[in-house]
Amino acid sequence: MASLIPGYEYDIFISYRQKDNKGGRQGAPSFGATQSREAGWVSEFVDALKDELESTFKEEISVYFDINPHDGLLETHDVDASLKEKLKCLVFIPILSRTYCDPKSFAWRNEFEAFAEQASHDQFGLKVKLNDGSIANRILPVRIHDLDSDDIKLCESVLGEALGGVEFIYKSSGVNRSLRLKEDKPHENLNNTIYLDQINKTALAIKQIILGLKIEPETSVKESSEHRVQDQGIYKKGKPAKSRKSKLLIGAGVLTILIIAGIFVYLKIYRHGNLDRLISKDGKISIAIMPFLNMTNDTLWDVWQDGIQSILITKLSNSEELKVRQLESITGLLQSRGLTDYASLTTSVTKTISQKLETNVYILGSIKKSGSTLRVNAQLIDTKTGEAFKSFQIDGTRDSIFIIIDSLSRKVQEFLILSVMKQEVNTDEKHWGTTGSPEAFRFYMLGQKAFGEDFTVSREWYLKALAIDSNFVDAALQVMETYIVQGMYEQAKQWCLRYYKKRDMMPLIQKIWINYAYAKCFETPNEEIKCLKQLKEHDDLSPTPYFLTGAAYFKMGQYDKAIPELEKSLEIELKLESKPVWSQSYVWPVTAYIRIGQYKKAKKLLMESEKYFPDDVELTAQKATISLSEGDTTEANRYIEKSIGILKDNSASEASIAANLAGIYNEADIPDKAEKYLRQALSLEPEIPVRIRMLAFYLIDKDRNISEGLELIDKALQLRPDNYMYLDIKGWGLYKQGKYNEALDLLQKADNLKPIYNHQIYLHLEEAKKAVAGQK
Repeated sequence: MASLIPGYEYDIFISYRQKDNKGGRQGAPSFGATQSREAGWVSEFVDALKDELESTFKEEISVYFDINPHDGLLETHDVDASLKEKLKCLVFIPILSRTYCDPKSFAWRNEFEAFAEQASHDQFGLKVKLNDGSIANRILPVRIHDLDSDDIKLCESVLGEALGGVEFIYKSSGVNRSLRLKEDKPHENLNNTIYLDQINKTALAIKQIILGLKIEPETSVKESSEHRVQDQGIYKKGKPAKSRKSKLLIGAGVLTILIIAGIFVYLKIYRHGNLDRLISKDGKISIAIMPFLNMTNDTLWDVWQDGIQSILITKLSNSEELKVRQLESITGLLQSRGLTDYASLTTSVTKTISQKLETNVYILGSIKKSGSTLRVNAQLIDTKTGEAFKSFQIDGTRDSIFIIIDSLSRKVQEFLILSVMKQEVNTDEKHWGTTGSPEAFRFYMLGQKAFGEDFTVSREWYLKALAIDSNFVDAALQVMETYIVQGMYEQAKQWCLRYYKKRDMMPLIQKIWINYAYAKCFETPNEEIKCLKQLKEHDDLSPTPYFLTGAAYFKMGQYDKAIPELEKSLEIELKLESKPVWSQSYVWPVTAYIRIGQYKKAKKLLMESEKYFPDDVELTAQKATISLSEGDTTEANRYIEKSIGILKDNSASEASIAANLAGIYNEADIPDKAEKYLRQALSLEPEIPVRIRMLAFYLIDKDRNISEGLELIDKALQLRPDNYMYLDIKGWGLYKQGKYNEALDLLQKADNLKPIYNHQIYLHLEEAKKAVAGQK
């Protein structure tokens, strides 16, 4: 059967390795295959595709598929002259597997590479313009395995572009295989793909390419050697003048072409005009930026995969017209899918991620290098349709990487805001706060990788970045965070003040974060909440601002306000299919529910947490607390024993175990047991100040033995007379004894010495002030 277009042997050529078509799969139908043995994967794919093509095209579509072992096209046979003729096809489909990507194999060398070379020089070329104005490759890969990065780069070297196509991959924990028609556990497929849907996508992609080719000759067929020049009705080579009838036919043909061209121009304009579909109801364009794939074959550029992504997120976040998803949300989704190797970032995967992030547009890009020239490519892709509606290509050198990123940022903003939203673009971009040093940025990214694992190590990397460029605000913000997490508040405050005074020079997002850091170091949680509200407005699918807002309310004892924020943070994490970053995502809301007596809701969260943190000591302790509160001592003892076991496995001291038990009984409001274990902890570690402090505060705050509590805290103050926590406890004890003036003096001193806001001191001080005022 000939091709739909004269001069071509077949419409479709299927290329594969025989290894990928050996044997069948029990229970998988063969779609009418005629082989005597059970069909292999490729045979079944071809049969299914042929069935789909029949319902997709009115015409008969010819498919070349080598199933005859004597056809001369197998790996064990020499190439014959017929192969070149059979490769004269419209669409070439390589079945990309782990075995196909082998430059020594027959299929790769004599089919894949040969078609790419042959098609590049035929009348159409390797790439074709589709009816919608986009460009497609006549090579349509079908991928049946996740490929190694080296194999992906090998394929892209032949394709001349990023690897796309249609995926038939089933991926779950520890599994990477070809997708089956009938899956035993389809819900476990992380790619969420359905076999027949992928067959349909393949057929539709073929149709788009062939329709593009059928209108292509009018504009792309090479000119004849007899170049036609009309001169008073005759051809230059002396051919006779055309008759009137011929002229009329030519005129009619030209008119028809003009009408068709006009229709396509109209459709293109109409389609472009429809880009306003990218604007959300809130009047903004929501956008996700994926990592940029390193295609340079130089691992030194791996850091810029995340680097370009991170900088673009920061820069585009400063546009009020755009709602840019923040890095943590995208990274969480990628990690949850096991996509640590960005070579696996296919368009289908990134489209799914963008849909999860509820964005209308996403950016997919790559980094390439030829000699000293560096090229960054980026595509704006419609999340809903998967259409790449705008592409950018910017060249430079290694030393101009930041100029390239700045240029890309401006081009994206100009296109989306000026062309799509028809609004003015603010070109007065603030550059202070970012870095122009590749080395500083490399140190910053190394700090990011270490963050969460070792805060001291990560801080050292950030400080190296700042030693190169002291205006690198992102690095400075991270330095502050590492100090705060480690309780080194004075150092954090020093860094905060250094950059806070320059906040008006910073881009918007960095300015909000520095304001938040200042509120955390010098102001009240209410000021923190104001800053976090601004961050939520910029990205309502970032869990961190919600968690921090909940934590701020929690610190003030406003549990009813803390719970919705903490649950929203957890909801976002789970919605993005990402395991919560840490167990505190559950610990905080559960604690809040316990403190307001809503045990049923607390238990529901604890049950959910089992999937992610089954052996977390704090969550286990909370289960014990709830069981005790509900009077189920048997269940409580089981959880208590489990928590003790976890602590012992982690080499906790006997004093730490006793303190943990005291916390369980305190939250369950069983004071005798709480006091018992606090005394036990102190007896085991009598010289440790924290043991003295905990028992002293409990005895005073719960009115158990105020005099003994004051004696204990006096011992602690002898060792550290200016410790604000000790002064607060003593002041509270004096208040309990009715010594209001003495209490006020100590509590005021504690308030003056505290490094950051402390709600407990605030409450104690307010009570003392009221009491003193009442005496007058």
